[in-house]
Amino acid sequence: MFTGIIEAVGSIRAIEPRGGDVRLHIATGKLDLADVKLGDSIATNGVCLTAVELPGDGFVADVSTETLTRSTLKTLKVGTRVNLEKALQPQSRLGGHIVSGHVDGIGEVVSRESSARAVLFRVRAPKELAKYIAEKGSITTDGISLTVNGVHGAEFDLTIVPHTVQETNIAGWQPGTVLNLEVDVIARYLERLLLGNNAASANGGSNITTEFLAENGFMRKG
Repeated sequence: MFTGIIEAVGSIRAIEPRGGDVRLHIATGKLDLADVKLGDSIATNGVCLTAVELPGDGFVADVSTETLTRSTLKTLKVGTRVNLEKALQPQSRLGGHIVSGHVDGIGEVVSRESSARAVLFRVRAPKELAKYIAEKGSITTDGISLTVNGVHGAEFDLTIVPHTVQETNIAGWQPGTVLNLEVDVIARYLERLLLGNNAASANGGSNITTEFLAENGFMRKG
């Protein structure tokens, strides 16, 4: 588990094809690896990766075809800057929100503009994730715990303060940049719980409709 508070920005040192999937060599910059052991997890642009080698100034991780398919890691190039966070420890402060490191979908930056010292972004999420994104709720974007400041269908707004721009890869975000998105895990579990006994026949998707909510007392029938 992670918090979405980025500890360092690293870079991709090498990408090694391995029979359909890849092995990444990641330089970790100022990230303190003194307490990291083989098998530990490090979130890389929001994707939970397992350290299989620790050369001293970074780590090596294998990335499966499933992860490549579902995330932006397939777009990485040597030199790409990536957000890094070590796994949450019991004594850590939960400065962001609970983040699993499991990407739900890929978003795209629609617009970028300045507002005083902040930077405003609008990001388009996959339509199937729109129901999980709420104004003033939390979302993980490239591993960063951020607050949603507005929702417009499948698009949402972010206001980024200077410190966050400086300490993450956000400085490089431009219209067209693709981002890993992870919605609030509580919203996903709540959806499943609302299905009750119908969850067993949901086939991996959601059967929750406005009719379902009305019939089960969550909203008034029209």
